[in-house]
Amino acid sequence: MDYTQERVATLHDYGDAHPDAPVDRATVVVPMTEREYAGLAAEGVLSTLEDVDPGRVLVALRAPAERVPAFCEWLEGFDLSLDVLWCTGPRLSALLDDAGLAGESGKGRDVWLALGLAARSEYVALHDADAASYSERDVPKLLAPLSNDFEFVKGYYARVESGRLYGRLFRLFYEPLVDALADAHDHDVLDYLGAFRYALAGECAMTADVARSLRVQRRWGLEVGTLGEAYRLAGFSGSAQVDLGFYEHDHRAVSGPTGLGDMSEGVGDALLRAVEAAGVDPAYDTLAERYVEAARRFERGYAADAAFNDFTHEPAAEHEQVETYREAVSPPGPDTRLPAWVDAPLAPADVREAAAADLDAVR
Repeated sequence: MDYTQERVATLHDYGDAHPDAPVDRATVVVPMTEREYAGLAAEGVLSTLEDVDPGRVLVALRAPAERVPAFCEWLEGFDLSLDVLWCTGPRLSALLDDAGLAGESGKGRDVWLALGLAARSEYVALHDADAASYSERDVPKLLAPLSNDFEFVKGYYARVESGRLYGRLFRLFYEPLVDALADAHDHDVLDYLGAFRYALAGECAMTADVARSLRVQRRWGLEVGTLGEAYRLAGFSGSAQVDLGFYEHDHRAVSGPTGLGDMSEGVGDALLRAVEAAGVDPAYDTLAERYVEAARRFERGYAADAAFNDFTHEPAAEHEQVETYREAVSPPGPDTRLPAWVDAPLAPADVREAAAADLDAVR
């Protein structure tokens, strides 16, 4: 435990922080896919939100048509002001196509669709549904700084579980890559990106103005892309991070189509796009080697931390992961981000109408 400040305001939980927060003026966005249906973690999150009683809960659902009726029936069993936004229905898909916004679908697109609707509230909180350690204090912690003139708030937590260090993509890829960039470039954007203690956390909150102004990654890299946008929109003075304690999340394999290797490509793309947009030239001809050099230093530090706590640790596996992540250190590809809602060629009301018609049709 510590009480140090970063370049962004850092709010610590010294034991039982439960601040007053504008939960009744907020919409909580929870993206879900069909795998969350009746799952223990999602059940726990929604049951806990019943005690929090936010103004609204908006579930951004990505699921095939045949699964939607049962999913909605399950969600209706919770005592919440809850709306379902079915993100992959045919009318909504056609609407996006007509607006020139067709393209890859994923968590980022689901969140973008939800932000347009959620920004009717004064504040928006966003978090995943896979946390097994979810607390009723989490949403108030995320929202509290917004009533004190902050515009964007990020949660952070320790990815420590069952005597192991997790959070591998953050500590073996994101953290050393930012370090390698900061070692070569003196720029505020790198200070900003390096100030967040768990930059890949899905838990954040923002004002409605920020929610309407975010450009959003379609798939992987959502969290990092959001940080890049928060730097542009809120900056150091408008940003804060809050201590959410320990979090137990799902764990992914490194390989495979939804593994950490694939995710690193999206994270690297979003990170380097944000850095370039701020005016940094990453010197790509040497960046991969500089990343690996920094990552080896982080490897040693985390290995020592694990040994200090008598944790299970696999240095060879972590070494191998760094080699996998090296492939993601390359210039960002085409910018396929979804536009800020303030600039979008369609209105949130159009999304609401199309999604409601899609739900009616399958129910």
